[in-house]
Amino acid sequence: MATATAPHSGVRLCISPRIEARLAAGELTQAQVDAFASFLTEVERELLSHRIIHDNPYTRWFATGQATDDELRFFIQQFSVFSNEFLKAALARVINAPSLEQARAAKEILLNELGVIYHKPGRDDQNANAPVDKDREGDPDLVSTEGTVDGGTFRFRAAHFEWLLRMAEHLGLGFNDIGKRIHGRPTTLHFCDELIRTYGSEDGMFAEGASFAVENWAAAGFWQELEDGFMHIKKTRHPKMPLAFFTWHNRVEGQHAGHTLEELEEVYFEPGFDRERFLRGGREILEAVAVFWDGLEADRRAGVTKV
Repeated sequence: MATATAPHSGVRLCISPRIEARLAAGELTQAQVDAFASFLTEVERELLSHRIIHDNPYTRWFATGQATDDELRFFIQQFSVFSNEFLKAALARVINAPSLEQARAAKEILLNELGVIYHKPGRDDQNANAPVDKDREGDPDLVSTEGTVDGGTFRFRAAHFEWLLRMAEHLGLGFNDIGKRIHGRPTTLHFCDELIRTYGSEDGMFAEGASFAVENWAAAGFWQELEDGFMHIKKTRHPKMPLAFFTWHNRVEGQHAGHTLEELEEVYFEPGFDRERFLRGGREILEAVAVFWDGLEADRRAGVTKV
């Protein structure tokens, strides 16, 4: 399956076997497929080449593992606000989805964030009689990165915010110290509000572009840079700090990007597709992503570690 990745990774957006099969079956004409290929090139140029996708000074610095404990607490606090506020955008995307299929795709993300563990029928059925450590069933080190929330099990401990909270507690932060808007810097709150406006927009085409851009940003490498930094810190200073919030997301995000390409293939060939609204949604959310990370970088350089 062809997947959407940032240009710097060396893989380009291309016509997938799904589109080739539709062409061979006569569902699409060669002219339609050629036009779609041209549009994918435009998407690469307009969205996937955005500076924040392939050149993020903050995460590049973070990957070195030099963050002090004060800087770590500040970063986790800001990231927790984004993580919690994303729930609002995800719910808006469910409510405003232009089709049942897109509503279900949005629910997959929202419900997993809230604690519904992905269910992969083949694997789960084979392991149905295996002993389960119920106390660790929501542990991100154990839960699947594949499957569907349909038929999945809800666990409070599997909520992504609780994973982040357990990490924050290791650094002396409690439940009331993270996740709320009062803890967010102006640049963080700008990003959160733009997520709701774009990703959760009532304009389905605009929201589709924002979703595509956000998922491909998430799959382009920043999670790996964060994981690299935390792994260095764990090895050198905090051997018991739980990192699974970041390692789990680093594993799962590439799948989300692939799914957005499938969604794009569906919406592009539907009547009424508007390439400019799609691209505008993507551009505007990437600008907001840049505000978030640039804000963290500016605060780091200024020595800001408290809201």
